[in-house]
Amino acid sequence: MQKDTKTLAYVLRRTNYGEADRILNLITPSGKISAIAKGARKAKSKLAGGIEMFSLIEINIHSGKGELGVVTSARMLKYYNNILADYERMELASWILKRVSILAESSDNPDYYKIVDQALSELNAGTNVAFIKSWVVLNIRKAMGEEVNVFRDTDGEKLLQSECYSWDGLEMAFSKNPSGEYAADEIKMLRLMLSTDLNIAKRVKGYEEMLPKILAVAKTLDR
Repeated sequence: MQKDTKTLAYVLRRTNYGEADRILNLITPSGKISAIAKGARKAKSKLAGGIEMFSLIEINIHSGKGELGVVTSARMLKYYNNILADYERMELASWILKRVSILAESSDNPDYYKIVDQALSELNAGTNVAFIKSWVVLNIRKAMGEEVNVFRDTDGEKLLQSECYSWDGLEMAFSKNPSGEYAADEIKMLRLMLSTDLNIAKRVKGYEEMLPKILAVAKTLDR
C-alpha cells in the first residue's frame, strides 16, 4: 500500500547514492527510518537545504513498492549552526548521532528522538559539554531498558541522605561506603537527570561542582 508520511526528523547519516541521490537515515518521534532523496546533490535541488546535518527538519516521505521511501519534500525548521563553530561540540553531536543510529535500528522508542532533540539544542545554546554528555549517556541507558539504580544500593537497601556511597559501574548502582565520595546531593542530581529534560536539569544551581562525580558515573556507563 502506498502512503505519504509527514514527520519531524533529524538526519543521523547521509550516504551518497548514484550520481545525484542521497540515502538518509533519520530519527523521528516514531523511531528510525531510511529514505532516499533523489537528486539531492544537484546544484538546484529543492531538497538539499532541508536535509542538513545538525538541523531539525519537517520531511514528507512517500512509501511505495520499494524498500526505501522517497523524500518528496523537506523543510528546515531549526539549524544549530553554533555546533559547527566549536570542534568539541561538533564531535559530541556526531557521536550522539552515530550512537543513536546504532541503538535505534530495531527500536521505536521515542526517547531516542528526544535525546537527539534536546542534546543538539543544548549544544547549540552553549550548555556545558560534559554535562550534556553525562545526561545523554544516562538517558541512553534508560532508553535501552537498562536500570541505572539511583534509589537502592547494591544490597537492595534504600539510599539514605545520611550515608555516603561509592559507585559500582558493573552493578550500575551505589554501594554503602563511609568514606565514599557520593552523598545526597550527587544522588539527587542523578535522579533528576534521569527523570527530566536536559534544559530543566541544567538549571540546578551548583551542578558544575558536582559534575566531575556525575561524569565519572557516566563514563562507566558509556560502553
